[in-house]
Amino acid sequence: MTDVLRRGRGSLAFSFLVQGVAFALLVTRIPAIQDRYGVSDALLPVFLAAVPILAGVGSVTTERLVRRVPPSRVLRWSQPVVLLALLGVGAGEHMAALAVALAAFGLAVGALDASMNMLGVSLQRAYGRSIMLSFHAAYSAGGIVGASLAWVGAHWDLALWVSYLPVVLVLLPAALVGSRWYVDGGGEQAPENTKETTKSGHTTGGLKWLLPLCLVMTVAYIGDSTVSNWSAKYLQDVLGSSEQLATVPYNVYMVTTLLGRAIGDVGVRRFGAVTVVRAGALVAAVGFLVVAGAPGAWVGMLGFTLLGLGLCVLVPQTFAAAGRRAAERGGPGASDAAVARLNVFNYVGFLIGSPLVGALGDAWSYRGAMLVPMVLVLVTLVYARSFAAEPDRYGVGHERARTADVGRGSNGL
Repeated sequence: MTDVLRRGRGSLAFSFLVQGVAFALLVTRIPAIQDRYGVSDALLPVFLAAVPILAGVGSVTTERLVRRVPPSRVLRWSQPVVLLALLGVGAGEHMAALAVALAAFGLAVGALDASMNMLGVSLQRAYGRSIMLSFHAAYSAGGIVGASLAWVGAHWDLALWVSYLPVVLVLLPAALVGSRWYVDGGGEQAPENTKETTKSGHTTGGLKWLLPLCLVMTVAYIGDSTVSNWSAKYLQDVLGSSEQLATVPYNVYMVTTLLGRAIGDVGVRRFGAVTVVRAGALVAAVGFLVVAGAPGAWVGMLGFTLLGLGLCVLVPQTFAAAGRRAAERGGPGASDAAVARLNVFNYVGFLIGSPLVGALGDAWSYRGAMLVPMVLVLVTLVYARSFAAEPDRYGVGHERARTADVGRGSNGL
């Protein structure tokens, strides 16, 4: 049974890595995609907004889909669609082809993100200890690899399809092979209505308890999208750095995100999820404060470094808390439903963050705009208790045997 878990953990971590590569290859080559298809500056935001909106649709659809099929099967077939859609973005010639490819990418990404985190939550429950951050560390590592590959393609002025094709040829079959070892949860089906039924037969009053975690997820992605979309412009236009130096903060942010997630599970096991989330929120808030008040580029980069270390723990722990609390109320099926609904707020935060900072920067100042996500991330402190394990349940300080709730591997599904 332990071997099943270890193989399941390894194969799922590889899926997170593959998704990190694919997403980075898309978002870091947006200027090249715009040039290839002749997308105007006015039309580009429409295309970019469509991807997270459709991803939200894909996540909601997945909530219903996993009532009938295991999450492992959703993940197994959505990941190839993401990779093929990425290749379609690079290989198309007309704007209609771009629209179709991005639509497929968005829908598949929503299903992929939801099902990956469902499996991650169920595996953590089976292990009986925190491992969720390690999966998101694999995603960060994939993002670094994808961004590096994108840099190579841009440096050598390679056509998009030339940059994307080798990646797809390598990762697609590898992901399909790895999917043989995915491990589902207990196989219980999610409730058909919005009220989970507990083991004693009582309802939980819907998913109102999930709302604080949805808010934390939104805030975390507002912070993340602020860094990814505005760090380079902020360093160059506000702090007076060179164009070359302005590319560094996001890379530093990704590296510190990877480092923070790589060691984060140890912190959760030792100090508890509540303490880790509070510490992450405080470090992120200090990071935004440093960025807003930085006298120069190097101090600004210190702020973005702190942001990576702080924000990196919020998203994995939010998924873990939602899955754990839902499972305590209604079993693995309820956990999957909660993860799918929570995942939608990933895209809500992404849609809000970049326009919010841009609008405030134009109307007020970019230094002042950085204080808004700082205040929002501090809201996490108010809801930190939502990350606590309930008494006599699985959680930090209440670990249980690793063999429980393992479910079945996805071989032959």
